[in-house]
Amino acid sequence: MCHLRSMAGEKVQVIKREPDLWRLRIRSDDDLWTLAHLCKKGRMLGMLGERRDQTTAGQEGGRAKAAERKRMWIVLRIESHENHAFSDILRVHGIIEEAPVDKGSHHTHLIEVGDEVELRAVSFPRVDAELLDKASKSGGQSRLAIAVVEHDEVNLFELATHGIREVAQFTLRGGGKYSGGAKASQDVQDSFRIKIARDLHMQLPDDVPLLLCGPGMARERLLTEMQHTGRELKTVATSIGGRPGVNEILNEGLAGEFLAEHSLVNEVRLLGECWKRLATDGAVAYGKEELQKAKEEGAIEIMLISAETLRSEDTINGDSWEDWVDGLSEIGAELVQCSLEHDDGQQLLSFGGAIALLRFKI
Repeated sequence: MCHLRSMAGEKVQVIKREPDLWRLRIRSDDDLWTLAHLCKKGRMLGMLGERRDQTTAGQEGGRAKAAERKRMWIVLRIESHENHAFSDILRVHGIIEEAPVDKGSHHTHLIEVGDEVELRAVSFPRVDAELLDKASKSGGQSRLAIAVVEHDEVNLFELATHGIREVAQFTLRGGGKYSGGAKASQDVQDSFRIKIARDLHMQLPDDVPLLLCGPGMARERLLTEMQHTGRELKTVATSIGGRPGVNEILNEGLAGEFLAEHSLVNEVRLLGECWKRLATDGAVAYGKEELQKAKEEGAIEIMLISAETLRSEDTINGDSWEDWVDGLSEIGAELVQCSLEHDDGQQLLSFGGAIALLRFKI
């Protein structure tokens, strides 16, 4: 079952933005991903929550009366958080600092789309401000769906601003992947294609564009079946199917303007350029010593670092990563905070979570 939802035009709403306080309304699970990276240990997070008010407990008609759950504004000092890829809920654990009851007790805020939260810090570093700015700007992008079409199988992927996930798989035979041992009749393939066209259209919100890709001509036949739906559609050839086909589109820019403005596409394209330069001994640097040397020589053009590495307790040249990247503006370098929720982001981890495209070799 597909769980892709429409997020077109929705972006995090910044209600208040002061040096030490940000008040935000969460509009999508992309915003939950952003907020998770802002919920650093020690910061304050406030929102409406529920606690049992023990003053309402007691005896009633000879029976024990349970304490009532009351809705109240609760401010936590953050200790940890949990946010899984494409999750609908961000869990933030901490100690209650401000609330009508239970100060000093543990509490967990369950943050969902539509919730309003208040985040406090002594001050917010530039990297957090840039991450919030990106969420505000890229939130206006529609979610995109990519269907990788083969004659006996269709894999449906969701492309969000922070990653890629497979949300559905359709096969010619219900018992798993079609083995291809015997050629399916044309009638069976036609029926399969008609059913897939109907299911894709029903399961995707009307305003979500759909990119059909894959090897062979199966994608063109599926396009014909879906043209009457009025949905924005595009088809592009790839040399391979499945998830590798999606990676090929993003790395090679095969979809042209259809995906050109999507922030994740730019991120994947830049990481792809890193891998190409590594393979050809080009102008690229990774590892703390190389990165420090490149920065000192003013060679860094674009610095790519995972959002997790950037906010970790790890250090480089005696500084935190947050402090280290602050100096990039002095050499005119661009900072890109990368997600780990796609294949190139995972590959970035094998290079220490940080890599730089250089203006010249060092």
